[in-house]
Amino acid sequence: MERIPILRMGSTLLVTIQVDMLDQTALALQDDLAERIAKTGASGVMIDISALEIVDSFVGRILASISGIARILSATTVVVGMQPAVAITLVELGLSLEGVKTALNVERGLEVLRRAREESGLVG
Repeated sequence: MERIPILRMGSTLLVTIQVDMLDQTALALQDDLAERIAKTGASGVMIDISALEIVDSFVGRILASISGIARILSATTVVVGMQPAVAITLVELGLSLEGVKTALNVERGLEVLRRAREESGLVG
């Protein structure tokens, strides 16, 4: 099974999804991220999905689940790079991704995470 790399940039974990998200890959990512957030104390998680052309309902639910797990572990999640077709598909599937912050690109995603850290009183 393919694993998606998780990079650490200061207090943020960066995940760039470059492969089709099979169900097993998505579940492994969820587990790996939860473990890394707990281990590193990361305050932010950025998931770049700009390479994904399609997202099914399972992957949409996993993204929402990752965000919820991160929130419980005191980290903010932002999904960046969502293509218009993916956004349309998620809406058509009835998945609002509640609790998931989004940004158009990595630069804006970092700004969202910076603001979230400031609001929570964290520095860095």
